[in-house]
Amino acid sequence: MVNVLPVTFVERLRKAVEKNKILIGLEDALYKSPTLSIRLHSQKGENWLVALAERERKEIGIRENLVERVPWCENGFYLKDRLSFILDPLFHAGLYYVQEAGSMFLEQIIREYVKLPVKCLDLCAAPGGKTTHLLNLLPQGSLLVANEVISSRCAVLEENLTKWGISVVVTHNRPEEIGECMCGEEAFDVIVADVPCSGEGMFRKDKGESVAEWNAMSVDGCAARQRKIVKDVWEALREGGLFVYSTCTYTTEENEDIVRFIVEDLGAEALPVPLKEEWKISSALSGNYPLYRFFPHRTRSEGFSLAVLRKVGGSKDAKIGKRKGMFFPSCSHKDQEIAQRLLSQKEDFVVEQWRKMLYALPRASAEDSRTLLKRLRVRSMGICLGELKGRNFVPTHSLAMSTILNPSAFPTIELTGEMAIRYLRKEDIVLPERTALGYVLLRFEGVPLGFVKHLGIRTNNLYPSNWRIRVASGKFVRVLQSLDGNFQ
Repeated sequence: MVNVLPVTFVERLRKAVEKNKILIGLEDALYKSPTLSIRLHSQKGENWLVALAERERKEIGIRENLVERVPWCENGFYLKDRLSFILDPLFHAGLYYVQEAGSMFLEQIIREYVKLPVKCLDLCAAPGGKTTHLLNLLPQGSLLVANEVISSRCAVLEENLTKWGISVVVTHNRPEEIGECMCGEEAFDVIVADVPCSGEGMFRKDKGESVAEWNAMSVDGCAARQRKIVKDVWEALREGGLFVYSTCTYTTEENEDIVRFIVEDLGAEALPVPLKEEWKISSALSGNYPLYRFFPHRTRSEGFSLAVLRKVGGSKDAKIGKRKGMFFPSCSHKDQEIAQRLLSQKEDFVVEQWRKMLYALPRASAEDSRTLLKRLRVRSMGICLGELKGRNFVPTHSLAMSTILNPSAFPTIELTGEMAIRYLRKEDIVLPERTALGYVLLRFEGVPLGFVKHLGIRTNNLYPSNWRIRVASGKFVRVLQSLDGNFQ
């Protein structure tokens, strides 16, 4: 909980209250404990519900910790208590994502304006909250590109997207590179830009880090940086395309002023989003353009602001970058057979090979994916199925996490909670005596956790070493023991 707010911030806030009575109560709210919310994976969650119901053979109720749904997000829930997610196997299995409720409002924009398959860019994607949400929201056949310019954050993004288990392209480019290389015919239909900001909306959540870093000069610096980011990437948006701009700060310099810049300098059209009065989402603090604000004294969310704009006018021709990237040679018939046995939706995917690794790319967007290799720094794409080692095939952890894994492709073992934690710590696992030799898929609550290789006398734990749980002690927890039976 925040103990001291920056003096200059408080002074600015109190002056703003004099002009906007909607801000009365915000200062007091910033001294209170933050709310906590999660968003469930719409595909994995549904499978988990079925498995849970079949095993327990009873009605699925509402666990006391899942106290209320986030009203603007179908699969969003508020939690009553803060739990140790790191010790919940279902968290590592990608069944849910811990995310601020306000940022889940992206769902309303996609449902209102995106009806057909699109090529979408999440420009500042790490750590992956909006990307994982978009993967569940975009119409089937869409291509989603998750970009992150900072290398260390890119690694976190890839981990979270691997656990989510849906095909996505991860790139590592500056906005100006994307603006130069992805315009013209290759432009995106939708760009989501949750831009770096002064972070005032996170004052309650991060226990003082954003408070210590905040100063009045940083607000002006962030606003200038935001204008540059938007301008640099603007050419990568097609005519009529949607630009979703958001921040986690309260300042008008970084919100209303930027929206006005996009409309008046770049010629965009600001679009309205239907609201319900009981959501208590606030409008813009200044100007006439629609902007949707979340204040912790009015909504159960940390500070967040969002606007959606439509591009008017086309974009110039692309400058094709010279990238080494990935190169996908044709797979042999044998390799194709290996891969096809692994997939539950094999007709929807094409299988490609790169550096002895097999990848499954959605058939509907495979050509667009290959184009990205020529233009951007692609770190990963599709679902990496496994590695070819001579005559052997070694499955990857991303295959275990994938929503397209054929459930009968590998023998499976159901783990207890304590055994699941041992696996996630990358400790030794003892399997039942009659377990088949070879690669075995481990599950918890019916949800895949990853692979082991059973050799008979021992079992090799194949959980990624750099992802292992490093908490010294603590028993497993079950954040989600049961859900509303109407969850879809």
